[in-house]
Amino acid sequence: MPAQLDQIIIIDIEATCWEKQTPPHQESEIIEIGICTFDIATAKPITKDSILAKPERSQVSEFCTQLTTLTQTQVDQGIPFTDACAILKDKYLSHKRVWASYGEYDKNQFQKQCQSRHIPYPFSPNHLNIKTLFAIFQALPKPTGMAGALEILNLPLEGTHHRGGDDAWNIARIFSHIILAARK
Repeated sequence: MPAQLDQIIIIDIEATCWEKQTPPHQESEIIEIGICTFDIATAKPITKDSILAKPERSQVSEFCTQLTTLTQTQVDQGIPFTDACAILKDKYLSHKRVWASYGEYDKNQFQKQCQSRHIPYPFSPNHLNIKTLFAIFQALPKPTGMAGALEILNLPLEGTHHRGGDDAWNIARIFSHIILAARK
């Protein structure tokens, strides 16, 4: 199926994490899906959203809360991961559109989690790695993190770093710079 090219969906996830090692009988799993719709014609972010997903095989650690600001109580109010994937497909047409993330982590985590739960992958195979694109466009010797990319562009970080919706929005701002520079 050809991709719809009116918008790109930019995704940033937050997942359960630990300072040192994963505790026994737990695994890293998605607890927040940040979504930013990006208009191709204007090369601008349009909307941002955040879906909290209730973890089934892990607990939010103190380290994870310090990093993301998300607590166990908050994610317990989230929806099942299966329902979050359905929202991506139904509301955002994620299976029909090009999608992007900052690096490969988000894509890999989605693939791993969908496979382990026998859930259909909600995205099209058309994925853009904005981290790599930014490094190429800036002729960097190696890729930099999202906050570093914003700093290079002299753009302030908007919102809270390591919150899915805010990070997806900031990634879209970086992507906007790449697209507009390519159009010149």
